[in-house]
Amino acid sequence: MKTTQLGNTGLEITRVGFGAWAIGGADYDWGWGAQDDEESISTIHRALDLGVNWIDTAAQYGFGHSEEVVGRALEGRDPRPFVFTKAGQVEAPGRTTVQTLKRDSILKEVEASLERLGLEAIDLYQIHWPIPDEEIEEGWGTFVELKEQGLVRHIGVSNFDVGQLRRAQAIAPVETLQPPYSLVDREAEDEILPFAEREGIGVIAYSPMGSGLLTGAMTRERVASLPDDDWRKHDPRFQEPQLSEKLALVERLERVADRLGASPGAVAVAWVLRDPAVDGAIVGFRRPEQVDPIVTASELELSDEEAAEIEGGD
Repeated sequence: MKTTQLGNTGLEITRVGFGAWAIGGADYDWGWGAQDDEESISTIHRALDLGVNWIDTAAQYGFGHSEEVVGRALEGRDPRPFVFTKAGQVEAPGRTTVQTLKRDSILKEVEASLERLGLEAIDLYQIHWPIPDEEIEEGWGTFVELKEQGLVRHIGVSNFDVGQLRRAQAIAPVETLQPPYSLVDREAEDEILPFAEREGIGVIAYSPMGSGLLTGAMTRERVASLPDDDWRKHDPRFQEPQLSEKLALVERLERVADRLGASPGAVAVAWVLRDPAVDGAIVGFRRPEQVDPIVTASELELSDEEAAEIEGGD
């Protein structure tokens, strides 16, 4: 698989990484419905066998469950992939999420993540959300401490805007940024991606297939059949009038994919990787058979004409 350097970290990553959000399961406020842990582990192994060399997870995904599954999947793997995880969203009563970037909370989180993942050091530790905004400086200062102590090798942020990035940069360099970016969420193109490119900040984009909208498998019938504990069931993008607009985009993806002999999902990911600021895309596989058709995005290069057709429907 094609690789590239993640910003200035020195980490050479494959252009597609394994996203472990969905494998966190259903029993929390951002769950994807029930998952089979053994199937999740088999899926991780399939991705690694095909050459994927990094996994992105978070303590919030199932409040530790995703990290536990990743840790089990990595037992005995040599060489092991790079492991990226996040902090700042902790469990509140009722399996709901509360945001905190307080130093004491982050120190507890990193120790728990290391234990669940079975690691001595986390390759990339990220602030999950810049919430509360007034705690960004305390949180980022704590991340700097963790790097100095060797508990984490690199530090980055997720979901930050340019103003928040500048505030963090005033304390210590932000090594990586994780924004949402896809054909159905292009806001990052306005300021965030150009800023990251200018500053040498590595970018790994999340939800490059729009949380499943752009795979070609998402139909009105499938949306209607999503379980109530899958957060997407209640997201406006998966409901009318937005759903029809998104499915029209998928039809354009499918036309280009057919000509290229690729899957619509792979073409959607390849579109994200076209942006020069983007080093890697995080793809949330849940079953082994989902892996092969999408990792080909690493090698897929879209022409300007193909990208314009997908974007504009020409």
